[in-house]
Amino acid sequence: MFNFDRTPADLFFYGTFFDLRGQIVFMQKLLLLAGLGLIVLTSAFKPLNGLDDVIKALRNGNAQELARYIDDNIEISLPNKSESYSRSQAVMVLKDFFNTNKVKGFEVQFKGENSGNQYCVGKLLTGSGTYRTTVFMKSKDGKQLVKEIRFQSN
Repeated sequence: MFNFDRTPADLFFYGTFFDLRGQIVFMQKLLLLAGLGLIVLTSAFKPLNGLDDVIKALRNGNAQELARYIDDNIEISLPNKSESYSRSQAVMVLKDFFNTNKVKGFEVQFKGENSGNQYCVGKLLTGSGTYRTTVFMKSKDGKQLVKEIRFQSN
Protein backbone atom coordinates (compact mmCIF):
# COMPACT_ATOMS: atom_id res chain seq x y z
CA MET A 1 0.00 0.00 0.00
CA PHE A 2 2.75 2.49 0.92
CA ASN A 3 6.04 2.67 -0.90
CA PHE A 4 8.72 3.14 1.73
CA ASP A 5 11.60 2.79 -0.74
CA ARG A 6 11.54 6.52 -1.46
CA THR A 7 12.57 9.24 0.88
CA PRO A 8 10.46 12.36 1.40
CA ALA A 9 13.03 14.26 -0.70
CA ASP A 10 12.56 11.80 -3.60
CA LEU A 11 8.81 12.19 -3.40
CA PHE A 12 9.20 15.97 -3.39
CA PHE A 13 11.48 16.03 -6.45
CA TYR A 14 9.65 13.33 -8.40
CA GLY A 15 6.31 14.85 -7.57
CA THR A 16 7.50 18.31 -8.58
CA PHE A 17 9.00 16.94 -11.80
CA PHE A 18 5.78 15.25 -12.83
CA ASP A 19 3.69 18.25 -11.84
CA LEU A 20 6.10 20.51 -13.69
CA ARG A 21 5.95 18.29 -16.75
CA GLY A 22 2.17 18.36 -16.63
CA GLN A 23 2.29 22.14 -16.35
CA ILE A 24 4.65 22.35 -19.34
CA VAL A 25 2.33 20.20 -21.45
CA PHE A 26 -0.63 22.33 -20.33
CA MET A 27 1.24 25.56 -21.23
CA GLN A 28 2.20 24.14 -24.63
CA LYS A 29 -1.43 23.32 -25.36
CA LEU A 30 -2.53 26.72 -24.10
CA LEU A 31 0.02 28.53 -26.29
CA LEU A 32 -0.95 26.44 -29.31
CA LEU A 33 -4.62 27.23 -28.75
CA ALA A 34 -3.88 30.94 -28.24
CA GLY A 35 -1.75 30.99 -31.43
CA LEU A 36 -4.47 29.33 -33.47
CA GLY A 37 -7.03 31.74 -32.05
CA LEU A 38 -4.84 34.69 -32.99
CA ILE A 39 -4.43 33.40 -36.54
CA VAL A 40 -8.18 32.93 -36.94
CA LEU A 41 -8.87 36.35 -35.44
CA THR A 42 -6.39 38.21 -37.64
CA SER A 43 -7.51 36.43 -40.79
CA ALA A 44 -11.10 37.42 -40.06
CA PHE A 45 -10.13 41.10 -40.11
CA LYS A 46 -7.62 40.89 -42.96
CA PRO A 47 -8.52 43.28 -45.76
CA LEU A 48 -9.71 41.69 -48.95
CA ASN A 49 -7.06 41.15 -51.62
CA GLY A 50 -6.74 43.36 -54.62
CA LEU A 51 -6.74 47.04 -53.74
CA ASP A 52 -3.08 47.18 -52.67
CA ASP A 53 -2.06 45.34 -55.84
CA VAL A 54 -4.14 47.74 -57.96
CA ILE A 55 -2.46 50.70 -56.25
CA LYS A 56 0.96 49.16 -56.96
CA ALA A 57 0.00 48.68 -60.64
CA LEU A 58 -1.13 52.33 -60.83
CA ARG A 59 2.15 53.49 -59.25
CA ASN A 60 4.06 51.63 -61.94
CA GLY A 61 1.67 52.48 -64.79
CA ASN A 62 1.34 48.75 -65.44
CA ALA A 63 -1.88 48.02 -67.34
CA GLN A 64 -1.06 44.32 -67.63
CA GLU A 65 -0.79 43.93 -63.85
CA LEU A 66 -3.97 45.95 -63.44
CA ALA A 67 -5.73 43.59 -65.87
CA ARG A 68 -5.52 40.78 -63.29
CA TYR A 69 -8.06 42.71 -61.18
CA ILE A 70 -10.38 44.05 -63.88
CA ASP A 71 -13.90 42.61 -63.97
CA ASP A 72 -15.42 41.31 -67.23
CA ASN A 73 -16.74 44.82 -67.90
CA ILE A 74 -15.35 48.05 -66.51
CA GLU A 75 -16.25 51.72 -66.69
CA ILE A 76 -13.22 53.90 -67.49
CA SER A 77 -13.50 57.67 -67.30
CA LEU A 78 -10.71 59.60 -68.98
CA PRO A 79 -10.50 63.40 -69.15
CA ASN A 80 -12.00 63.45 -72.67
CA LYS A 81 -14.38 60.45 -72.58
CA SER A 82 -16.11 57.91 -70.42
CA GLU A 83 -17.08 54.44 -71.64
CA SER A 84 -17.72 50.88 -70.63
CA TYR A 85 -15.14 48.37 -71.87
CA SER A 86 -14.53 44.65 -71.85
CA ARG A 87 -11.41 43.51 -69.98
CA SER A 88 -9.28 43.22 -73.14
CA GLN A 89 -10.45 46.62 -74.44
CA ALA A 90 -9.81 48.17 -71.02
CA VAL A 91 -6.23 46.90 -70.97
CA MET A 92 -5.58 48.52 -74.35
CA VAL A 93 -7.19 51.81 -73.26
CA LEU A 94 -5.16 51.84 -70.02
CA LYS A 95 -1.91 50.97 -71.84
CA ASP A 96 -2.51 53.84 -74.25
CA PHE A 97 -3.31 56.23 -71.36
CA PHE A 98 -0.20 55.18 -69.41
CA ASN A 99 2.03 55.43 -72.53
CA THR A 100 0.67 58.87 -73.42
CA ASN A 101 1.00 60.09 -69.83
CA LYS A 102 4.23 58.59 -68.47
CA VAL A 103 3.38 57.55 -64.91
CA LYS A 104 5.75 58.80 -62.21
CA GLY A 105 3.80 57.58 -59.20
CA PHE A 106 0.53 57.32 -57.37
CA GLU A 107 -0.28 58.94 -54.02
CA VAL A 108 -3.14 57.44 -52.04
CA GLN A 109 -5.30 60.12 -50.46
CA PHE A 110 -7.99 57.85 -49.10
CA LYS A 111 -9.01 54.22 -49.27
CA GLY A 112 -11.83 52.38 -47.63
CA GLU A 113 -14.39 49.64 -47.71
CA ASN A 114 -18.17 49.64 -47.88
CA SER A 115 -20.22 46.43 -47.69
CA GLY A 116 -17.23 44.34 -48.76
CA ASN A 117 -16.46 46.59 -51.74
CA GLN A 118 -13.22 48.56 -51.74
CA TYR A 119 -12.43 51.99 -53.12
CA CYS A 120 -9.48 54.32 -53.35
CA VAL A 121 -8.98 57.99 -54.17
CA GLY A 122 -5.55 59.30 -55.03
CA LYS A 123 -3.35 61.34 -57.34
CA LEU A 124 -1.77 59.75 -60.40
CA LEU A 125 1.43 61.67 -61.04
CA THR A 126 2.41 61.71 -64.73
CA GLY A 127 4.76 63.54 -67.04
CA SER A 128 1.83 65.50 -68.47
CA GLY A 129 0.20 66.44 -65.15
CA THR A 130 -1.64 65.11 -62.13
CA TYR A 131 -4.89 63.18 -62.35
CA ARG A 132 -7.31 62.71 -59.51
CA THR A 133 -7.90 58.96 -59.69
CA THR A 134 -10.77 57.00 -58.19
CA VAL A 135 -10.91 53.20 -58.19
CA PHE A 136 -14.04 51.24 -57.28
CA MET A 137 -13.77 47.51 -56.66
CA LYS A 138 -16.50 44.96 -56.16
CA SER A 139 -16.35 41.57 -54.47
CA LYS A 140 -17.08 38.79 -56.93
CA ASP A 141 -16.58 35.10 -56.15
CA GLY A 142 -14.47 36.01 -53.12
CA LYS A 143 -12.13 38.22 -55.14
CA GLN A 144 -11.97 42.01 -55.41
CA LEU A 145 -12.34 43.20 -59.02
CA VAL A 146 -12.13 46.71 -60.45
CA LYS A 147 -15.54 47.89 -61.73
CA GLU A 148 -14.67 51.53 -62.39
CA ILE A 149 -11.62 53.78 -62.74
CA ARG A 150 -11.85 57.54 -63.12
CA PHE A 151 -8.97 59.77 -64.20
CA GLN A 152 -9.81 63.49 -63.81
CA SER A 153 -7.44 66.31 -64.80
CA ASN A 154 -6.48 68.76 -62.08
